[in-house]
Amino acid sequence: MEVFKLSAAPRVELGKKATKALRAEGKIPVVLNGGEVIELPYKGALKDGEKIVEIGNGKGLITTDLTVTNDAVRKLIYTPDIYAIELDINGEKRMAVLKDIQFHPVKDNILHLDLLEVNDKKPVTIEVPVKLDGHAEGVKAGGKLTLSMKKLRVKAVYTNIPERLLINVDNLGLGKSLAVGDLHFEGLELVNAKNAVVCAVQLTRAARGAAATAAK
Repeated sequence: MEVFKLSAAPRVELGKKATKALRAEGKIPVVLNGGEVIELPYKGALKDGEKIVEIGNGKGLITTDLTVTNDAVRKLIYTPDIYAIELDINGEKRMAVLKDIQFHPVKDNILHLDLLEVNDKKPVTIEVPVKLDGHAEGVKAGGKLTLSMKKLRVKAVYTNIPERLLINVDNLGLGKSLAVGDLHFEGLELVNAKNAVVCAVQLTRAARGAAATAAK
């Protein structure tokens, strides 16, 4: 994945009033998840913006509340591409991926971002765009190539995740399809249902007519 550099600041004032004031300044509240798992009670010192979320069995997870500007994330959000995000938090560099976006139901502006901290050891699950490559045999025979799944969910360390999943369709015949279970990408685990159809060459009226003529 291409790296997207993003400056962020710790958010120390929480609550509805503080959030409203933040958005009025053209900023967006962000939560960075996936941080360090700790034993409770925690005896260390938390940095600005950090808080502890209990996850059970005497353990907790450190998450970080941040703010970013609308302008800074525009190219990250309004694009079909995916990125590894290099966060700069007061000079401290941390890697993350975009996990979720909350939009305003009417105005469609960004209300909140969820990021997931990543490293080169722990696998993460993320949606990756699909791109079809080649010229399907079925299309040459008069069929129509359709893409049913524009993104697939993959599990891998973030350094192995590509910007797109390239699927070759040269050998895809008329009336045939490719399911998730038919695909393999080195270093990636596809977590969608194995029988889910990714793409297919559908029979068109012209193709049916040609097939009927050939059968006579």
